[in-house]
Amino acid sequence: MARKLTKEDGIHAIYGGCILGGGGGGIIKEGLNKLDEAFKRGAPVLKTVDEFADEDVVVCVSLVGAPSAKDMFLSDEQTIDAVKRMQAELDAPVAAIMTNENGAATTTNGWLQAAALGLPILDAPSNGRAHPTGSMGSMNLSEDKSYRSIQAFAGGKNERAIEGIVAGSLGNVSDTMRELSVKAGGLVGVCRNPVSIKYVKENASAGAITQAIELGEVLLSANEGKERIEAAVNYLEGSILYEGKVTSFTLKKEGGFDVGLVYVDDLELTFWNEYMTAEINGVRHGTFPDLIMTLDTNTGLPIVSAEIEEGQDVAVIVVPKEKLILSTTMFNEKLLRVVEPIIQKKIL
Repeated sequence: MARKLTKEDGIHAIYGGCILGGGGGGIIKEGLNKLDEAFKRGAPVLKTVDEFADEDVVVCVSLVGAPSAKDMFLSDEQTIDAVKRMQAELDAPVAAIMTNENGAATTTNGWLQAAALGLPILDAPSNGRAHPTGSMGSMNLSEDKSYRSIQAFAGGKNERAIEGIVAGSLGNVSDTMRELSVKAGGLVGVCRNPVSIKYVKENASAGAITQAIELGEVLLSANEGKERIEAAVNYLEGSILYEGKVTSFTLKKEGGFDVGLVYVDDLELTFWNEYMTAEINGVRHGTFPDLIMTLDTNTGLPIVSAEIEEGQDVAVIVVPKEKLILSTTMFNEKLLRVVEPIIQKKIL
């Protein structure tokens, strides 16, 4: 049933999405700023997949880049223009906008464009959790060798400003978007990969926007600190793996990604934008696409990988992948295998 979204829904979506981001998906401040701008355009409407015909065409909007990039710039008009540019390429009208994943800045991807262009938001992100590569957010289109990916993009300012449209094989175009994000200063807004509602039903994460909103409401309704963490974990049917101080944190940028390690005493977390593994003294306790996330034990609020600092008091939670609303890509071994050489750990 169509639901007119409120700003409170958006705040809940940002905090719930931040947890479901698993360390990636952007930062809370960015999400809140985007939300303010979205509601200046109007209140977007959230619709389920069942409210459309199977043949209706939807497009995905996403942000591509490294969360810690210092020179990133993306204006509202750039994100809107990317959708307009995509619409001009298509023979059929765009029926709805979907986001690529859940995250602090990504759950509400498309809300501004939807409000500005009078389009609904689809309650079916490409993936119900955040993920590092474009192919992981492409609903297994990577398996269809005949599929021609179309991706419109814009980002950067002054001499770094770029915009345009690229078409070709999904892997090639996705890699190109990542390279373009670096050229733009760290971030581009993308409108990509038109598909039918029927395909979305079979491959995306139907209901995962509502899940983010509900999770955020559960989190923010609880008292600060441990109670919030426990409320979130209970909702997701996960567990608190470890609590302690961050003893070491390293981050480096590689090809538009944040890659690094977090140590909380004997607990080691690897991340490639999102947390990939959690090990205590070499024993594995969580592996992507399981949800691994850090939360501040004093406030109970989530902390993404790019904002971790030594000395922080954190709780590390783990939610098994079976408890999440995930895309079919999260069970595609070929797509998961690319993580291993980046973090130097086994994923499969």
